[in-house]
Amino acid sequence: MKHTLVALMQDHPGVLNRVSSLFRRRGFNIESLSVGHTETPGISRMTIVIDSTDTSVEQVSKQLYRLIEVLKVSDVTADPNVSRELVMLKVHAPASRRAEISSLADVFEAKIVDVAHDSLMLELTAGPDKVDNFVELVRPFGIREMVRTGRVAMVRGSNTHSAESYVRSA
Repeated sequence: MKHTLVALMQDHPGVLNRVSSLFRRRGFNIESLSVGHTETPGISRMTIVIDSTDTSVEQVSKQLYRLIEVLKVSDVTADPNVSRELVMLKVHAPASRRAEISSLADVFEAKIVDVAHDSLMLELTAGPDKVDNFVELVRPFGIREMVRTGRVAMVRGSNTHSAESYVRSA
């Protein structure tokens, strides 16, 4: 089962390396990793997707808390949340197939962000399953290049995992 962990941490050099080393030492494969600034200066938010059992996720959370820079860790897998990924694809697109590719992009609400003589670059931001489906449907056209971000997730509603709420409660 895939678990989505959200960790709030101090924005210091080397923190990402220490976190990834912790996963490596424990033998966990990180399926997805995304890190960025939060609404609070000096605090970063890391979204980590791992394939593990519940017991192992608890162990990883405990190990993360042992890192001095880690302020809070939450497993948001079971919480109602919104998850998104970004994918950009450069696909083979001769003039005879462009309308078909464009129609497929419209169905998925993907954007055409670059047009070249024999290719199109498409961009889609969506949930992981929708991104997977889109990639598989454009694959027959010939994917020349692809880049996909890590997953980001936020819990729905008034439940918050914000840095601001953590700083106020600390």
